[in-house]
Amino acid sequence: MLKYLTAALLLSTPVHALDVGDALGVYLDRQVMTWAQDPLLMSALEAQNIRHAGLEAAAYTELDQRWSAELGRTPAPLVDSVLQTPASDFLRARMEESKGLITEVFMMDVHGLNVASAGITSDIWQGDEAKFTETFAKGTGARHFSQIEFDDSRGVYQTQMSFTLSDPVTGAPIGAMTVGINAEMMQ
Repeated sequence: MLKYLTAALLLSTPVHALDVGDALGVYLDRQVMTWAQDPLLMSALEAQNIRHAGLEAAAYTELDQRWSAELGRTPAPLVDSVLQTPASDFLRARMEESKGLITEVFMMDVHGLNVASAGITSDIWQGDEAKFTETFAKGTGARHFSQIEFDDSRGVYQTQMSFTLSDPVTGAPIGAMTVGINAEMMQ
């Protein structure tokens, strides 16, 4: 059971009726989805989808290699193009508001490339990972909850909630988002 989720967010739901997956789903519905389709995020996602229209699959590998080469270096134009944006500032603010519950949050375009992120990710292309293949690739409404694992980069045990982002008007899938949850705040 998620200690903080149960106490702060799930008061209207009988605790015994929830398992961890259910609690994560409730948190996703009641908290994350209230801001996940903010117009600022949707605009950033739409702009990147337009910029990357027609992007060849070989470009994903090239971008991933550039991203890895830039990690921990200055200048880092590719990394900064994701991290130093109003959309990333928005995600950082949501992460800070969670008081440690959210360990990471990032948004991906139709190719699985990061659009915005609250922090540095190990790679820019998520398109070959379950956080993307189990969400965007499956369409509107798709969700994926990962197993709890130790995240070396953050130094905590976490689970990831990933879900498809859809156009607010047409309902068509336009990207995906991943939100890491601190498992150490679970009981």
